[in-house]
Amino acid sequence: MRTIPGAELKSVLHYPMLIERMRQTFRAGVSAPVRHQHRVETYGQNDATLLLTPAWQVNQSIGVKIVTVFPDNGAQDSPAVQGVYLLMDGKTGVPQALIDGMALTKRRTAAASALAASYLAQPDAARLLVVGTGALAPELVEAYTAVRRIKQVLVWGRNLDKAKRVVSRFHRPKFKIEATDDLEGAVRGAHIITCATLANEPLIKGDWLQPGQHLDLIGGFTPDMREADDDCVRRARVFVDTREGACQEAGDIVQPLRDGVLTEDDIAGDLFDLTRGERAGRRFYDQITLFKSVGTALEDLCAAQLAVEMVLHNDSIR
Repeated sequence: MRTIPGAELKSVLHYPMLIERMRQTFRAGVSAPVRHQHRVETYGQNDATLLLTPAWQVNQSIGVKIVTVFPDNGAQDSPAVQGVYLLMDGKTGVPQALIDGMALTKRRTAAASALAASYLAQPDAARLLVVGTGALAPELVEAYTAVRRIKQVLVWGRNLDKAKRVVSRFHRPKFKIEATDDLEGAVRGAHIITCATLANEPLIKGDWLQPGQHLDLIGGFTPDMREADDDCVRRARVFVDTREGACQEAGDIVQPLRDGVLTEDDIAGDLFDLTRGERAGRRFYDQITLFKSVGTALEDLCAAQLAVEMVLHNDSIR
């Protein structure tokens, strides 16, 4: 069985290939049962959580992401969330690879947003705004530049120094990249706005949105969290990665549904609809589009399969 650490995963899992493979996998579909969640007692102040997320394609692959959440780890300067991904042969059950789960999650999350943007963002979108300075921020820049000819990137965070650190990770890129402390101005001037934050209150105001923009929301992964206000939802043609996940877990969808701002029929489609051509994405150039991502086991399985294929290919030519 092969072990694939985060550094190797990034070296083989290039965004153009991953996005295209994800498009094909959403078209084909996979079996993905509901995530298993278990409380694990500890000797600390807070109990831990064990999450098991399985998915499979018949006669191809079986995968499961195993994630632990230990809230007290912060006191020991250790990440609270850690995990691995186990990929097995779908015909024999033989384990094939153990993959860095957090690196895999970052890569597939950014790829899913870029996949949605390939249908929803203006074809000539050139200005990208990244809202948030966490581990996903540089991944989003890489993913979006794989699907659109981005010429300018702005990075905004509550801490400007952290935004500057994200910018410093890019050396001699083919686009201009800067940090900003003017969120409203950056939103108004962007063609694509992607948000990956832990915000509980909306950061993006609908009044700021301009015709033709695409808004991508990755945070807000619990019903109580929120990245964009109700006006954003009212003004946009709304898409999600999966209807079931978004309508149950995502605050940017759950709260508007609860308050009557949005109905399930108002959700124009999900990534299954878009990739299969069952629903149109952007219908006209000046339309505002919104994509809400919550993640799905399909994306993990797809990324793990491609990573193992590329690692084995590289091994064969050495």
